[in-house]
Amino acid sequence: MTYTASPTRYETMTYNRCGNSGLKLPAISLGLWHNFGDVDDFQRAREMLFFAFDHGITHFDLANNYGPPPGSAESNFGIILKSDLAHYRDELIISTKAGYLMWDGPYGDWGSRKYLTASLDQSLKRMGLDYVDIFYSHRPDPDTPLEETMDALAQAIRQGKALYAGVSNYSPEQTHRAAAILKDMGVRLLIHQPPYSMLRRNFETAGLFDTLDELGVGAICFSPLAQGLLTDKYLDGIPADSRAAKEHGYLKKEAITTGLVEKLKKLNELALHRGQSLAQMATAWVLRQKAVTSALVGTSRVEQLLDNLKTLEKLDFTSDELAEIDTILGT
Repeated sequence: MTYTASPTRYETMTYNRCGNSGLKLPAISLGLWHNFGDVDDFQRAREMLFFAFDHGITHFDLANNYGPPPGSAESNFGIILKSDLAHYRDELIISTKAGYLMWDGPYGDWGSRKYLTASLDQSLKRMGLDYVDIFYSHRPDPDTPLEETMDALAQAIRQGKALYAGVSNYSPEQTHRAAAILKDMGVRLLIHQPPYSMLRRNFETAGLFDTLDELGVGAICFSPLAQGLLTDKYLDGIPADSRAAKEHGYLKKEAITTGLVEKLKKLNELALHRGQSLAQMATAWVLRQKAVTSALVGTSRVEQLLDNLKTLEKLDFTSDELAEIDTILGT
């Protein structure tokens, strides 16, 4: 049966302007880092994409190496796009990235023009697209001049293979330089994608959000739930179907210590007092930042995504609540 999007899909989502650009992104975006590879349930992935779009999530974020195996998330997304979502292409923001190991040899990693150009061409082929809306340098390359990496992004835009340029995992200083280099090339830096959550604040303390605000660049934060730690999933052990239980997962069992679980339980109590789940409170905490345009969530089933969407019902915090969160986490 052919998919038809819900006619009410734009009624409840909040859309935020990305920095000083003309582009708006949904406050909640869907990342395909996990659960969309060949090792995952294809039909479930399909259902999550449909559910997301039916509820106003217009932004789907990918990267060349998402899977596993690498590339499979883009391939699977491309199949679903062609069969069910092609009619809605102009309503979608589709992004991809290159910067981590994708293929063997000296040209399949990091930030050279050779690698970024080839990777984008491969990504477009896997997804069956003429262009992506955002193309990112996934991480800074210590051995390639930043000018070369930014020139590859600018070239993608000049060739019509991407509409906007983004960076991910760049420090405030690197972001400032990247924006200046792109500006000299006639291209604006649209967006930065950092990891950011209650449990990972290094980019905040380094002054990244102040830098983005100064530059007029938006932020979309990945892992706002710290790979699922900031949910109620790990309060009583490690479930068999969780990320920590998967051998190929990014989150390791060793990370879930007794001390961390005690903190999570206290955060959960505060969330319940606010009338939210822990996941909802954690996502709202990320969105409280002025520079943050969108929180990039990853889910393994529709029910989790629905829980994420309910975050938008309560985004405000009192000063006492923010102080309590800091006290609980010792920050």
